[in-house]
Amino acid sequence: MSFACLSYRSSRWLVGVSAMLALPAAMANERVQVVTSFSILADMVENVGGEHVEVTSLVAADGDAHVYSPSPGDARSLANADLVVFNGLLFEGWMERLISASDYSGALVTATDGIEALSFAEHEDHNEHGHEDHDEHAHEEHGHDDHEAHEEHAGHEHGNQDPHAWQDMHQAEVYVANIRDGLIAADADNADAYRANAEQYLHEMAEVDAEIRTLINEIPASTSVITGHDSFGYFSSAYGVHFLSPVGLSTEADPSGASMAALVDVIEQENVKALFHENMTNQSIITQLAEETGLPIAGTLYADALAAEGEASTYLGMMRHNAHVLNDALAEPGHDEHGHDDHEQVHEDHDHSEHSHSH
Repeated sequence: MSFACLSYRSSRWLVGVSAMLALPAAMANERVQVVTSFSILADMVENVGGEHVEVTSLVAADGDAHVYSPSPGDARSLANADLVVFNGLLFEGWMERLISASDYSGALVTATDGIEALSFAEHEDHNEHGHEDHDEHAHEEHGHDDHEAHEEHAGHEHGNQDPHAWQDMHQAEVYVANIRDGLIAADADNADAYRANAEQYLHEMAEVDAEIRTLINEIPASTSVITGHDSFGYFSSAYGVHFLSPVGLSTEADPSGASMAALVDVIEQENVKALFHENMTNQSIITQLAEETGLPIAGTLYADALAAEGEASTYLGMMRHNAHVLNDALAEPGHDEHGHDDHEQVHEDHDHSEHSHSH
C-alpha cells in the first residue's frame, strides 16, 4: 500500500474522530441555557429539564444569596441565557439590578408566583400556637424592641412576606410547575419531556414530604428549635416545629447583647433541647449560645443553599436531611403514638389542600 493511500486513510480517520468529539459540544449548544439565582432552584431546574438543559447557578452551593454581590461574569451569563429563574418575594435583592445591567430581555420565571406566601406576622401567630404563656412573657419583658427591629429590617430587605417558601414541600410544588411552564415556553419541542420529568419529580417530592411528616410527628409539639436566622417559617407552618432565631431574617446581622440575653431566658423557659448550625450563616452565634446555656449543637440544617456534596447537595436530599437531623436530636421514642394529633392540628391550621397537586 502506498504512502499516499495511508495518508489519505489517516486523514479520513482523523476527520471522523474530530467529528465525533465535536458532537457533545454541539449537543451542549442545543440545550436550553438556564441561569438560576441560587443552588436550590438550579437543582429543581435540572430535575425538570433533564438532558435538555444546561444550568448555571449564580450563587453556588453553600453560598449566601442574602449578601451575594454579582460579578461582571454573572451579567454575561444572563446575557447568553435562554431562561432566567429566580425566587422572587425580594429574596434576591440584587437580581433586578443584575438583570438591568446584563440587558437580558428573555423569559423570566419567578418561582414563587402563585404560592400562598406567609407574612412575618403569621410567623408570630404560628409561634404562639401552644406557647401563649411564654410568648406573653417574652414579648412584654424581652422581645418588644427586638421585634420592632426585626419588622424594620424585614420591611427594608424583604417586604412583609417570607421568601423561603421552598421549605414547605407543598409550596415547592408551585415552584416546579412554574419551572416546567417556563421551560416549555423556552423550548416547546421538548414540552412532553418537561411535563413527564415534572410529574416524576412531584411524585418524589410527595414521598419525601410524607417521610418528613413521619419523622416530625415523633417530636413533641412543644419543642422549640434554635437556628442561625429566620428561614424556617414555612417548615414550621407545614410540619409543626417551633423555630427561634437570634438575629431574625438577616444573615448579616449580629445580635445585640440584650437580644442574646433575652434568647437565653427564652431557652430556659421554652422546651429547647438542642441548637443547630446552618450551613451558610455565622456559626459563632450558635456556638456562643451553646456555651452560655450548656445545650448541645445537634447538627447542621440547610435553609437557603444546598451542600456542596453529600445528601444535602440536592433539594430533596436537603429536606430529608433536615428532618432526620431534627428527629435524631429531638424525637422521643413512642411519641408519635400520642403526639400525632398535635402536629396534625398545626397542619389543619395551615391547610394545603388548595395547593398545586393539579400542577
